[in-house]
Amino acid sequence: MVQKRVLVTGGAGFLGAHLCARLLKQDCEILCVDNYFTGSRVNIEPLLGMRGFEVLRHDITFPLYVEVDEIYNLACPASPVHYQFDPVQTTKVNVLGAINMLGLAKRLRARILQASTSEVYGDPHVHPQPESYQGLVNLAGPRACYDEGKRCAETLFYDYRRQNRLSIRVARIFNTYGPNMHPQDGRVVSTFIMQALQNEPITIFGSGKQTRAFCYVDDLIDGLTRLMNHQDDIDTPVNLGNPAEIAVAELAEIIIGLTNSSSKIVLRPLPVDDPRQRCPDISRAKQVLHWAPTVPLAEGLTKTIAYFDQLLSNATEAKKIVWRPVS
Repeated sequence: MVQKRVLVTGGAGFLGAHLCARLLKQDCEILCVDNYFTGSRVNIEPLLGMRGFEVLRHDITFPLYVEVDEIYNLACPASPVHYQFDPVQTTKVNVLGAINMLGLAKRLRARILQASTSEVYGDPHVHPQPESYQGLVNLAGPRACYDEGKRCAETLFYDYRRQNRLSIRVARIFNTYGPNMHPQDGRVVSTFIMQALQNEPITIFGSGKQTRAFCYVDDLIDGLTRLMNHQDDIDTPVNLGNPAEIAVAELAEIIIGLTNSSSKIVLRPLPVDDPRQRCPDISRAKQVLHWAPTVPLAEGLTKTIAYFDQLLSNATEAKKIVWRPVS
């Protein structure tokens, strides 16, 4: 049996590293591409030297000439701290990166999956958010480089399908957490855990009543691979996330309990355009992919806490993963 050769852009990132590991278990040959803007070689160190795993340092805003059978396009900074550091470059990696990867897929006649985001829904007026909801995004806001960049990338994918009959997949990914998250990414799970483990004040932006729905990384990766491997044509986006909604303040209390922390909750002003509610309608994923999350929040948080606890206890590893953006 001929092994599939799979390109994973953003392969050294949080989701990318988990995806590479899963695909290796499925006997695929992997070309992991990353420019290490937010990804880290620490994430893929366990995979280095494994048969069928290759790493290439490359920025996908520039064309890439390789031979592969499938493409997972995950390359993009995904947390506000990272994508707002250089909003113009964020837009470039979303738009130019999509154009370059779609051009590669067109030349190779390869199936390609776009890692889109729940951020395309903006601060939604519809709850939970189905794929048919067109969203409410502030074009002039500080999050627009990511939100609109992903929306434009989706448009390119649909147009390449119509114009070039390309086999595409679009996954709208909701809040995901787990080991390999960047400790400085500013996301709520990683921030709360790092603060709790160090008994620092847990900072909640806003009242804490805003809600999110958290999907453990193993479940998310299962959804991505099911979407890519689905044999029927899928010309519409598919929400991937956990529909179990929770208030941010409640999440903080759970993490304090799981870490036996003495941290106290401190409220801070809510950032501009921060969504009040975020929860996926996963009816399409259930129907088409027969997929739904299975890992309970407490179980997933326990595994994630163990990862960060180990990271903090190992000063060498912690230094490796510090984010130092290129100026």
